[in-house]
Amino acid sequence: MKNKVSIIVLVFVIVIVGYSFHFAESKGLTVNNESSKQNQSNNKNKIEYLPASTTGQIVVHQNYSLSYNEKYEQAEWIFYKLKVQGANQSFKRPYFILDPNVKTKSADYKNYKNSGYDKGHLCPAADMKFSKDAFDDTFYTSNISPQKSEFNGGIWNRLENKTRYWAEKNNGLYVVTGGVLKDGLKTIGKEKVAVPDQFYKILLQENNGKYKMIAFLMPNQMSDRPLYEYVVSVDEIEKMTAIDFFPALPDAIENELEKSSDYKAWSF
Repeated sequence: MKNKVSIIVLVFVIVIVGYSFHFAESKGLTVNNESSKQNQSNNKNKIEYLPASTTGQIVVHQNYSLSYNEKYEQAEWIFYKLKVQGANQSFKRPYFILDPNVKTKSADYKNYKNSGYDKGHLCPAADMKFSKDAFDDTFYTSNISPQKSEFNGGIWNRLENKTRYWAEKNNGLYVVTGGVLKDGLKTIGKEKVAVPDQFYKILLQENNGKYKMIAFLMPNQMSDRPLYEYVVSVDEIEKMTAIDFFPALPDAIENELEKSSDYKAWSF
């Protein structure tokens, strides 16, 4: 009888542990430097080509990942694979909420109130319209950065639209986005959220072992200039941010792609 009871208890424990693991995984998780390689292997479809983190605080959500920088109260980068197919659904915009997976607590949205800056999405909500859960996940405060309204709704919006166009044309793209974080930046709110002077977006397209890459670096201000005038090399952005953006690429390919600022392979 005791053996039967023991077996029943063991099965119950296994079921509970398995459910807890599944629930945690579905909500995203925070990984540190020691476990990040293992998590990258286990979540290859989510975080393939994941950039390196300078902070050790990588958060993996269901459809995008980020590296949170507590010093500047925002992500130093957001990473995801963008596929436009089926991304035309319309959802009501939710309220911004704290990211439960940022162990140091992401900055509150109230820091932006009356600041003169938009709560600028790094991973655009429009890139995640294939499901309501994916759309809602972009409203974590870990996914926003202070942007001037004329920049957010202007040239930055143009770049986001062009990125979706390229994703559809190229059957998907890997996207890395962030503000250039450094000492001496203006801050807003009680938590002193840094206001980046510049924002970057890096796109990687891979097709049957063939790659192409393009990077943009833009000042946080209004501009009517064409997008291609903001194309820079990834090496230039890496020097400014100290981030290794594509450590998973073979070195020879990475070095060749990241030194180039040639945009001829991309249709403007």
